[in-house]
Amino acid sequence: MSIDAIAALAAAGGTAVVQAASTDTWNTVKTALARLLARGDSAAETAELERLDRTHAALTGAAPSDRNRMEGVWQTRLEAFLSGITDVDARTTAAHQLAAILDTVHDAHGPVAHVGGAAAGGDITIRADHGVAGAVVNVEGGVNIGSPLPPQRP
Repeated sequence: MSIDAIAALAAAGGTAVVQAASTDTWNTVKTALARLLARGDSAAETAELERLDRTHAALTGAAPSDRNRMEGVWQTRLEAFLSGITDVDARTTAAHQLAAILDTVHDAHGPVAHVGGAAAGGDITIRADHGVAGAVVNVEGGVNIGSPLPPQRP
């Protein structure tokens, strides 16, 4: 798994943790994430559950800037966790388990967007009527790029 793939998965994980903290899926996500991060160590799992509970408490009524900061905290935590697994097969397994946790959040609440980003569970149309349109896109599915339409006259 490349460094970029780890970073992307960790970023999505940080966003998902913050998003899930204010929803009905929190206990499911919290339990699964603590189990993953502990890697079979019951004392570590208890510590991770406590860390996640502190996250939940910090996010209750939090300002957007605090939510952004917490996304970064969890992104860093998840990136360090994945990068710290030296066995390639074990890292791949952990990445798949984290992705499954993210799917739980996605399935319950739709696509997850990072701070300053946008997510869509369907089609997106980007137009540039009088200039150039640009975007950085992470696609989970197909892409269809067509010729630009001619400008519409009023």
